[in-house]
Amino acid sequence: MEENKVLQAPLAYAKILQDSQVIGFEQSCDRKTGFLLKGLASSKSRGNFLELGTGAGASASWIIEGMDAESRLTTVDIDASVQSIAKRYLGQDSRVSFRCEDGAAFIQKMSEQFDFIFADTWPGKFELLDKTLDHLNVGGFYVIHDLLPDERVPEEYRIKAPKLVDTLRKRPDLVITEMDWSTGLLLAIKTNV
Repeated sequence: MEENKVLQAPLAYAKILQDSQVIGFEQSCDRKTGFLLKGLASSKSRGNFLELGTGAGASASWIIEGMDAESRLTTVDIDASVQSIAKRYLGQDSRVSFRCEDGAAFIQKMSEQFDFIFADTWPGKFELLDKTLDHLNVGGFYVIHDLLPDERVPEEYRIKAPKLVDTLRKRPDLVITEMDWSTGLLLAIKTNV
């Protein structure tokens, strides 16, 4: 089956990908990752969501598609020009808050707890992992991708991913599900340990 015929995408997704291509941004999540994000988001009624690494907004479009009317998404990126694409297509949604700042600085001063964290950049994934997970509610989802040795995945991710996965496996407060899906996904659910 062709991926594009199976997974119906949010309306903004195709426009985001088109604008991303125009500026040469090639790190948007694919439909398979998006489809999972949408499903997970839909399971968190009145959820507080965090995306570390807005990029152009492709993954945010899927998360928003799964959110209910009372949920909120905070999405953080350091690159204002790339994030402007996300703002163009998703900025009218009052449930979404865009933060243009360094992800590490954002994490260091975080005070909120989250039901769902999609870490799609170095901070929160390869840096400040413990601090990030401290802000995940019990029962909350921590989602990362780009874990398989795939040519679509930046080389530095392929080098660091095995150690990251091993670190997450060893945490007693997480239940880990690793998926050979898309570019390689990991879903960690925080437990009451």
